[in-house]
Amino acid sequence: MPRTFLHSLRRIGLCLGCTLLIMLLGSLNAASAWADPVTLRFLVAAFEVPVWQPLITEFESQHPEIHIEVIEGPSTSNLVEDLYVSAFLLGNAPYDLVYMDITWVAKFAAAGWLEDLSPRVTPEQAAQFLPGAWKGGQYQGKLYRFPAVRADIGALYYRQDLLEEYGYSPPQTFAELIQICQVLQAQGAVPWGFLWPGKQTEGTTALFIEVLSGFGGNWIDPETLAVGLDESRAIAALNFLVSTLKQGISPPGTVTYQEEETRRLFQNGQAVFLRNWPYAWPLINAPTSPIQGKVGIQGMVSQPSYPVPACQGGWGWGIAKTSRYPEAAWEVIQFFSSETAQRQIANQYGYLPTRKSLYTDPPIVEKYPHFPTLGTLQDHAVLRPAIAQYDQASDILQRYLTAAFTQQMSPQAAMTTAARETRQLLAG
Repeated sequence: MPRTFLHSLRRIGLCLGCTLLIMLLGSLNAASAWADPVTLRFLVAAFEVPVWQPLITEFESQHPEIHIEVIEGPSTSNLVEDLYVSAFLLGNAPYDLVYMDITWVAKFAAAGWLEDLSPRVTPEQAAQFLPGAWKGGQYQGKLYRFPAVRADIGALYYRQDLLEEYGYSPPQTFAELIQICQVLQAQGAVPWGFLWPGKQTEGTTALFIEVLSGFGGNWIDPETLAVGLDESRAIAALNFLVSTLKQGISPPGTVTYQEEETRRLFQNGQAVFLRNWPYAWPLINAPTSPIQGKVGIQGMVSQPSYPVPACQGGWGWGIAKTSRYPEAAWEVIQFFSSETAQRQIANQYGYLPTRKSLYTDPPIVEKYPHFPTLGTLQDHAVLRPAIAQYDQASDILQRYLTAAFTQQMSPQAAMTTAARETRQLLAG
């Protein structure tokens, strides 16, 4: 069943009490002018609190009239999203700043929960940021999310040592990837060829749109709402993924894997190729990793003549429409998204910046030599469609991808049915 706001509320039943308690903080936001001290609040996943706390301390030292309070949420992004959604739906949400994933923007903007930031920015300012990260904050031509520090981009990891040993260059096409996998598996170099997240989650959606783009296909055009899932290129893309399962190139457990399961298998020397996000790089190259220093990184392969596809991810800042202090919130966003702040977080955590200049910043590149490659991938970023019904559309896609992966439906039948249901959804 497609996910709706009510479904979101049911899913976070255990968190709703927490939400109601948090919302009591909303009454603490006095209606005084910004000339008086103000308190701004935002919600983040628990593991991100240490990332932002040093910047908050630094900001408050420079702006003693503004206090920032971090509300610690669950550790999974979907539950953080649900807490935001439930607070906005119930009214009197305590949040001034909204820290959001790229896939939330259209839904939040369409619901009227975010301030339009477009009047606050200039073309010169926009040009300093990665185009995909910037465009990912827009809905119907207006900017609702300002890029933060996490410009995630899909990437293909490969065992550079094994490719060199067997005389191969990194693959550029789907056919080359399959050939390398088959040869190295036959030689006993690795048990598996290609690892990818096949569990019915958003991670599978992100993977599929890369493969789909690599075949020249399209999911949903956000401008026209045209659906391309039942076209030959989309069926070919799904056929490719299904074939890796049928041929034993990818393990049968793929349909239960998220990114972490695949990363662990790859890091333990179980495969030649891994599709994952940049977070995996420092883990794979940690001193205790069995494959430290033996891995290369590039974009996903594609059909000849098509550009390298890479799914755009990442996080950014919005201003809640209900905030009493939008000007103060904008000051915080400018500080958090500054080159200084992004350099600090990139250096400490390896998060990808959204500012172009930092991908060639000498101290950063010395510490993270893969950054220039990832910066190049940003030029080929593939965006998920900015539509208000994104959650439901992704749910439809995931369900029929799973049906094909588990051989309950043929790729053609799965894509035909997914296309029909998606069109019905968009028709409203």
